[in-house]
Amino acid sequence: MLEIKEKELGLISRLTNKTFKFDKRYGEGYFSASYFLKTEQIIKEKYPNTIVTLQWFTRKESRVCGLDEAIALLHTFARNPFDLKIEALNDGDYVKPFEPVLKVHGRYQDFGYLEGAIDGILARRTSVCTNCDEIMKAKSEKANVMFFGDRDDDPRNHPGDGYAAYVAGVKLVCTDAMGEWTGQKGIGTMPHALIVMHENDLISASVDYHNTFPNDNLTVLVDTNNDVVLDSLLVARYFKEKLFAVRIDTSISLVDKYFERHPEVTGVEKHGVNVTLVKALRKALDDEGFNHVKIVVSSGFDREKVQLFTKENAPVDTYGIGGSLIKCTRSFTGDVVNINGKAMAKVGRKEMFSSRLVDVKYDK
Repeated sequence: MLEIKEKELGLISRLTNKTFKFDKRYGEGYFSASYFLKTEQIIKEKYPNTIVTLQWFTRKESRVCGLDEAIALLHTFARNPFDLKIEALNDGDYVKPFEPVLKVHGRYQDFGYLEGAIDGILARRTSVCTNCDEIMKAKSEKANVMFFGDRDDDPRNHPGDGYAAYVAGVKLVCTDAMGEWTGQKGIGTMPHALIVMHENDLISASVDYHNTFPNDNLTVLVDTNNDVVLDSLLVARYFKEKLFAVRIDTSISLVDKYFERHPEVTGVEKHGVNVTLVKALRKALDDEGFNHVKIVVSSGFDREKVQLFTKENAPVDTYGIGGSLIKCTRSFTGDVVNINGKAMAKVGRKEMFSSRLVDVKYDK
């Protein structure tokens, strides 16, 4: 697998078709809409060797991703791929609406059937990359982000989603599959299931976890009993310097017991993981000398919630975010805009030019 270096992001050297593991059925048209396959047949029979230019763009400002994958798809499954002229931006580039991100020049019958697949690749990767980029800009400078995209989508999307998150600057993933293209390993905390199977005995569960995985940074999930402050102090007193972090994952439907003990706290959001609760937890830990214990938060975080936490100076060290990062927020369109050297497109479309596009060499 090709190693990706951080300094290459934004001007990343092309990943190749050796990096991506494509289903061979792409070449059989299995993933192509039937009308693309029928069009290919007609062009091959009636207008063979027609040279076209296809260009791809999105309608929203985005941090584009999926270009290397799309290029590798073309290199792998286009007929006569070495005859194609490909121009593209780089994964991680910021793009404006209607700016061309990819152009392919060649015989339509050689690659036209891949148009829809490329649309989908660019839409998925760019959506995840852009969503992650927005989170990275919303958080405080010191906070980390962990990509929790495993539980909200098809596991087959893990490698591509993990790569798109990485391009946006998210370096922590929860499954090995998410790091397949980047070399990262999945990390995380313990699940509620482990604690529940210890009959909600947090110390017992944490001891078993730590004894089984002594080289892990011990991060204890502390919301199972809906009392994150007292349970965090409980494990901090037990493990002392061995405790790396506590994680709060309180459901939005619950109000933590901290607020029952402090009825004087009014006029604030009390449900789920909230700013007041996180600040109270930080103070409680610090008051007992556990300044080294970090705070990880998860459950329902999106850009707006991260922005709120940042604005309120919530002492968060790591955000665990899943569902909001994998929403499809961007779509792409591929258009034929030139035929045999003549400008030709549907009404309202035309070939767009950009000095940022770079020629892509075919990697045999």
